[in-house]
Amino acid sequence: MAAAAELDDAPIVTIFGGSGFVGRYVAQTMARRGWRVRVAVRRPNEALFVKPYGVVGQVAPIQANIRDDASCARALEGATAAVYSVGVLYNAGANTFEAVQAEGPARVSRLAAELGVKRLALVSAIGADAGSPSAYARSKAAGEGATAESFPSATMLRPSIVFGAEDAFFNRFAAMAKISPVIPLVGGATRFQPVYVQDVADAVAAAATGAAQAGVYELGGPRIATFRELIELMLRIIRRKRMIVDLPIPLAKLQGAVLQNLALVGLEPPITKDQVLQLSRDNVAAEGARGLGDLGVSPTAMEAVLESYLYAYRPYGQYSRITEDAPGGPGR
Repeated sequence: MAAAAELDDAPIVTIFGGSGFVGRYVAQTMARRGWRVRVAVRRPNEALFVKPYGVVGQVAPIQANIRDDASCARALEGATAAVYSVGVLYNAGANTFEAVQAEGPARVSRLAAELGVKRLALVSAIGADAGSPSAYARSKAAGEGATAESFPSATMLRPSIVFGAEDAFFNRFAAMAKISPVIPLVGGATRFQPVYVQDVADAVAAAATGAAQAGVYELGGPRIATFRELIELMLRIIRRKRMIVDLPIPLAKLQGAVLQNLALVGLEPPITKDQVLQLSRDNVAAEGARGLGDLGVSPTAMEAVLESYLYAYRPYGQYSRITEDAPGGPGR
């Protein structure tokens, strides 16, 4: 990490979405590599937690709206590198797939090129496809296409499901398992290749620092597993027995079409019709695609990380091991 006196000469990276799940890890990683980090977000006051990622003044949240040229240009002014790590899982008000994942990257890449930014990294997703039945996947493909057109030397990073302490995947199902005897799944046989969030951040940093060639990289961990197998792994780690029920796709589509309306009143829908469409396709790196290894990153196994944060969902939380090993305890 850079010393405070060295910051004046340090290069600048602007991270759009730098307070999000992946973005905050990118911010920490770039700070450790001695860069000045601008965390470009709509509400800087809600991103003050990023400031301790570096020495005083090294990491700063700044206001930027990805739907506004002027604020994005201010965020990019003088930056050597830019990272776009903004995404949504469902349409909610002005934050639609099209606005956030297609128009946003198009705007940032165009402005980055105009302002002389040297490198640009776009965090996309495996499954980005202009011909996909999923609007999410189509918007990711549109964002990649617009970025490649405006900034041909950009690096596109497509992770599978990203896991880590703040993830919205394992945490979500573990929380469900605490209160429900049944875990409903849509697409239980769909395959995923979960990738550790720090590995994704290291891949982004390789692109931002110029250590990666331009083009598309598909980021997956060392293990491919079905949705059901991932939930079974999670249940073993949190030491809970639950019934896993596969929901038929037609029924799930109907439920998603109804539940997605919760977003209209500001609530997070448990599933949407578009997410059902996504879950009907495998989410693994394509054979022959460039990946983490081509970026100098060794993928981290899920088993090496999951217990470090999922322990909180065990029957006795952090005291589960002590309780189980006690005389007369459930482990005896």
